[in-house]
Amino acid sequence: MNYVAPTALLTINGAIAEVCLNRPKALNAINVEMAIALRDIFAELAQNTEVRAVILRGEGRVFMAGGDLNYFREASDKHAAAEALIGPIHDAVSLMAGLPQIVIACLHGAVAGAGMSLAMAADLAVAEQGTVFNMAYAKVGNSPDCSGSWSLPRIVGVRRALEIALLSDDVSAEQAMSLGLINRHVDKGQHEIEAKKLAERIVASSPAAMTNIKKLMRQSYDNNLSQQLDAEAEAFATTATGEDFSEAIEAFFERRKPVFRGL
Repeated sequence: MNYVAPTALLTINGAIAEVCLNRPKALNAINVEMAIALRDIFAELAQNTEVRAVILRGEGRVFMAGGDLNYFREASDKHAAAEALIGPIHDAVSLMAGLPQIVIACLHGAVAGAGMSLAMAADLAVAEQGTVFNMAYAKVGNSPDCSGSWSLPRIVGVRRALEIALLSDDVSAEQAMSLGLINRHVDKGQHEIEAKKLAERIVASSPAAMTNIKKLMRQSYDNNLSQQLDAEAEAFATTATGEDFSEAIEAFFERRKPVFRGL
């Protein structure tokens, strides 16, 4: 099954989907067309019960160089232009964060501006050696979008987040790994292989467990302890009635790997 748009591609192979940013000549900079395509793709994936993991990658030399500055340069009404772009891309980010599937950002080259924000909004991230991260917004006289100001302080802390955003210095893949911006730092050319391995591990796990873990972690910042305990109790009790939980218990006592079927 394939969904094709000029600026974004969705390919589904079994339980793994791949979302490809497809403006390589523009370094995958986001324009309105790409923003709408990503919104529609993530909306479609939200309804797909067969897909269990999503790999987000960029075509060409980089993951994403940020927003399309030429779009703003040519706009006579920059406020209207900003609204036309930010509306659908923010919808896309919100949809991606809320997907029942686990989203893995597969990163290479430049990961800048909105590209860095988008990468941080994914659930897991893999980057090859030589990948360079830069918030970049300050360099163009503006502030973060695409949830960058939400994700960055939660990952690295407020003081470090301010440094990264205010100074817009390059962050190497090695530094990104030490800061927790990525989960895996791999050799050149190995990022897609590693992302696929992670996706396959997710697919081999209990779907309910993966979905509930993601949901609980993401809502934890908005809950107090009592609310989070209630959410954990509800999720655990509901999942405990499924066949996958029973299979996992039997496999534990039989000293074998469980075979999850999503039931």
